[in-house]
Amino acid sequence: MQRRIVITGVGAVSPLGLTSDQMWQGLLEGRCGLGPIRNFDASAFDCKIAGEVSPFNIRDYVPKSHRKATKLMSRDIELAVAASQEAVKNSGLISKADEGKTPTLIPQRTAISYGAGLIACDLIEMAQSVKLCVTDGKFDIRKWGREGMQTLTPLWLLKYLPNMLPCHVAIIHDIQGPSNTITCGDASSYLAVSEAAEIIIRGDAETALAGGGETRVHPIGIVRQYLMKRANCSSNDNPAAACRPFDANAAGTIFSEAAGTLILEEMQTARNRGASMLAEIIGWGASHSHNPDYTHLEPDGKAVTYAIEAALQQAGITPDKLDLIIPCGTGIPCDDRAEAIGIQTALRASESAIPVWPTKSLLGHSGAAAGTLDLIAAALAIRDGKTGKAVNFDSPAAQCKLNLLRQPLNKPLHHVLCCGYSFGGQCSAVILKAIKD
Repeated sequence: MQRRIVITGVGAVSPLGLTSDQMWQGLLEGRCGLGPIRNFDASAFDCKIAGEVSPFNIRDYVPKSHRKATKLMSRDIELAVAASQEAVKNSGLISKADEGKTPTLIPQRTAISYGAGLIACDLIEMAQSVKLCVTDGKFDIRKWGREGMQTLTPLWLLKYLPNMLPCHVAIIHDIQGPSNTITCGDASSYLAVSEAAEIIIRGDAETALAGGGETRVHPIGIVRQYLMKRANCSSNDNPAAACRPFDANAAGTIFSEAAGTLILEEMQTARNRGASMLAEIIGWGASHSHNPDYTHLEPDGKAVTYAIEAALQQAGITPDKLDLIIPCGTGIPCDDRAEAIGIQTALRASESAIPVWPTKSLLGHSGAAAGTLDLIAAALAIRDGKTGKAVNFDSPAAQCKLNLLRQPLNKPLHHVLCCGYSFGGQCSAVILKAIKD
C-alpha cells in the first residue's frame, strides 16, 4: 500500500504579510499587496510597482548559533529561512533551531526539497569591481577575468547559489536527509513539493520541508521582465488594478517577492504524534511546452493539459470531482489564454462548472515561490471551507471559458487543483484532498 502524504504545517512571507495567516486573511479580504517599489529607486523604470515583503530582521528567524551566517544570505535566502521557520513552528515539530528544547524532528529521516530562481546580485556590491574593468567606456571581459573578479570576497558566490536556500534551512533545523534544489523557473516550487512527496513515498524520509523562495523585485529582474514584454507598465498610478488574470483588459503581470514552505509528513507518522493535518497530497504531474517562442507557453496550452491530466490520473479522480482550481493566472494575455485553453481541455465537460480562483492580482508574480503560496492557499481553503474572489476580473479574455469566482466561495472543499508554469515552458500540477480518514 502506497504511503500517504499530508501537510502538517505551512509558512509564508509575502506582500500580504510576514506569516501564512496574514497572507490568508489578505486573500480572503481581497487586499492587494502591490504598490510602489521601495527597495530601490525605480523612478527611471517604466514599471514602478511590485509586490514587496514588509521589512524584517532575519536575525529574528535564526538561532543565535547561526546569526553570523546571515551575512552570507541574499534576499532570496532570507525569505526562505523566514518562511521555513514559521512552517516548522506551525507544524508542532521541534527542531534544533528551538534552542533549549528537545528536538522531535529526526534529522536523518527529514528531507528538504526547495525551488529557487535566478538570484540577482547586489549591484552596489559589484559596482567597484565592474568599474575596474571599464576601458574607454566599454566593459572589458578579459580585464574582468584578470582583475575584476579578484576584488570580490571569496565567499561572495555563496550568497547567490540557488542551493543555498535549502542549505541554510537544513543547517538551521538540522535536516540530514535528502536535499534537492529545483531551478525550473516559476514551476520550481510545485516540482519541489512533488519531489518531496516522492521522497517520502519511496521511504527515504518520514518528513520533508518543501517549497520555494525568490525575489523578482530587483533592478536586473525588473529590466529583464520589461524587455520580455511581460510587465504591466501602464498601471503605476493604480497598483491594485494592475494585475488582471484572465481578464479582457489584462496588460501584463506585476512581479513580487515571497517564500513559502510546507511541512509534508507520512500520514501515520503525523497521526502518531497527534499532528493537525491540513490536507493530503494525492496527485502531481509535470510536462514541458515546446513553443518555439520560448518566452511564452505554446498557444494551445498542451503542456498545461498534460500536467493536469497526469495529476488527475495519479489522484485517481475525474475532473468533475474537483471543487476548486487555483491557476497560474499571470495577467499576461497570451499566456493566460494558453493556460485557459489547456485547463479547459483537461477538464473536458467540467470547464465551466469548477470555480477558479487566481491569486496573483493580490500577491504579484513571485517566481519560484508562487506555486507554494497557491498550495498554502489551497490547503487553508480546504481547512476553512472558503476562498476569496477573483480580484480584477470584470470580463473574460478571448477563449477563456473558465468559471472565475466573482464572489467568495463558502462550502466544503474536497479536492483542489493547483497548476503553474514557467516562462521557459515547465508546467506542473498538484492536487490536494480534504482528510476524512
